Amino acid sequence: MSLLQRVERAQRAAASPESAPVAPDAEIVRVEPPHPKAASSPAREALLGDIRRRVQDEVIASFKSLIDAPDAEQVRSRIAAMVDRIILDGAFSVTRDERHSLVEEIVHEITGFGPIEPYLADETITEVMVNGPRHVYIERSGKIEQVDAVFLNDEHVLRIIDRIIAPMGRHIDETSPRVDARLPDGSRVNAVIAPISQIGPVITVRKFAHRPYTVEDLIRFGTATAEMFDFLRACIEARLNVFVSGGTGSGKTTTLNVISQFIPEDDRIITIEDAAELQLRQEHVVTLEARPPNIEGAGEITIRDLLRNALHMRPDRIIVGECRSGEALDMIQAMTTGQAGSLSTGHANTTRDMLRRLETMVLMTGYELPLRAIREQIASAVDLIVHTARLKDGSRKIVNITEVFGIEDDEILTQDIFAFEQTDFRDGKVIGELRPTGVRPTFMSVFKSSGVEMPKGEFGIPPEDPAKPTRAGKGRWMDGTSSLALAATKPGFGLGKVVNAGGMLYVSAIGPVNPETGLVVNGGIKEQSRQCLANLKARLEASGSSLDKVAWANWALREPSEFDLFNEEWLRWFPSDGPVGQGTLLPPSHRRAGFRVSLGVIAEA
Repeated sequence: MSLLQRVERAQRAAASPESAPVAPDAEIVRVEPPHPKAASSPAREALLGDIRRRVQDEVIASFKSLIDAPDAEQVRSRIAAMVDRIILDGAFSVTRDERHSLVEEIVHEITGFGPIEPYLADETITEVMVNGPRHVYIERSGKIEQVDAVFLNDEHVLRIIDRIIAPMGRHIDETSPRVDARLPDGSRVNAVIAPISQIGPVITVRKFAHRPYTVEDLIRFGTATAEMFDFLRACIEARLNVFVSGGTGSGKTTTLNVISQFIPEDDRIITIEDAAELQLRQEHVVTLEARPPNIEGAGEITIRDLLRNALHMRPDRIIVGECRSGEALDMIQAMTTGQAGSLSTGHANTTRDMLRRLETMVLMTGYELPLRAIREQIASAVDLIVHTARLKDGSRKIVNITEVFGIEDDEILTQDIFAFEQTDFRDGKVIGELRPTGVRPTFMSVFKSSGVEMPKGEFGIPPEDPAKPTRAGKGRWMDGTSSLALAATKPGFGLGKVVNAGGMLYVSAIGPVNPETGLVVNGGIKEQSRQCLANLKARLEASGSSLDKVAWANWALREPSEFDLFNEEWLRWFPSDGPVGQGTLLPPSHRRAGFRVSLGVIAEA
């Protein structure tokens, strides 16, 4: 049995005089240091085992005084003194390393987390995974390896789990066999037991650096370049809403931590998490943490509850550690109702997958919302997706910075502003760089209006070309003078094509374009229909024909439901016997240009 089990048995025996005395137990947990050295012989191992048992007996006798010690160093000092005395009294011959290992084993059992304590203290290790009592794995430099540490049995692992979750008021048992928690240093812990786990209790610890990572750290790690972080700084200062996406262990939370440092000090920030992990450096931060139900199944406080409450706390920005389900709807609502500049993360393999997952999470609320309405909300709320990935060599990098700039044909429109380009794989390392794609984001004008200073060259983003206007963006980016406005699009088509063959004129692609300016006209379906028919009349007359010679017509509509409004205008131009015709849906190129209608006819020459 473990040392603490023996302590408890001894305490019960002391409390009950009639109980049988505690018999020595030769079975003990063997905890190896991070880089253990094998014992030279079975006889040597037996000697060390004898010393361990003697130390344990003294620890049991002095357990209360050890627990009452003011700090871990005092515990270590007292245990070291015990070990030295036992070695001296028994005239045992042990090396300095063996003595140190004996002391650390006992200290870890009393003040730490048993066999995994050395790995939790090792800053080069990023993850510790316990798969039952006999298999412990760590992740170092993005690679997973098995280590020699073992637990005695399932009960020993359960004891460590209880020690982790007890300070947080959480519990784990057969009726509630999974739990999320955190260590005192902020590292995230997940534990599962039977009947979920079939291999014994499982512990997964996602370690956090004792010192929060900075931009300089991530640049040194090769996560992204200094210019890319300058761009993200500008986006955060300009209050763009950002989602950080990526797979498990890709560095989402670390990236969110770093870019959250760009939030100005005078903003009131509210963070909401399942288990508090974020390490914001600003002064005005309110940290909220969800709470699971108690043993009776009551008292649960979800992230959705906290999000709703946060809206009553006068936040400037809201940061949700991770959206996993229905809270995505509340986060999207917050982003579009005054908390611009908010941040969150989500699990996804690509930026498109992140958008699809957001749709699914909104549907998980149980509200019967049309898919188009959900996508319109997402497209309006989310401005930027920063996608992270763990590459083949174990490195974590930002691989895409993608703008979400609108919706078309019920599909959310995105465009990569920066993308990681792998150029080589050398000596087991991925070589590449996050580079501009040559696309100018639609929100560039908001940097100027927000007073954000842009570096010379604007991060390598191409300048605006008047001959090739930037694609239309979201309404809040429009300033009335920018070429981003829908009314300012010059599609380069829509004035019609005319072919004279066999005594007939074939006219196609007549759109709602003002022939004097080349711009799509403002207005709805009736205004655009009127412009289309005026353009058709002009083209026919210029070719020696007229509207009364039209024999057949085709109209293409963006929305079939607008046919009645279109037909009202059509009957004004063809009041009597109109031409035979048929309707279709607009092609994508016309939709992107802002058309709601286009026409084609066959007329006598």
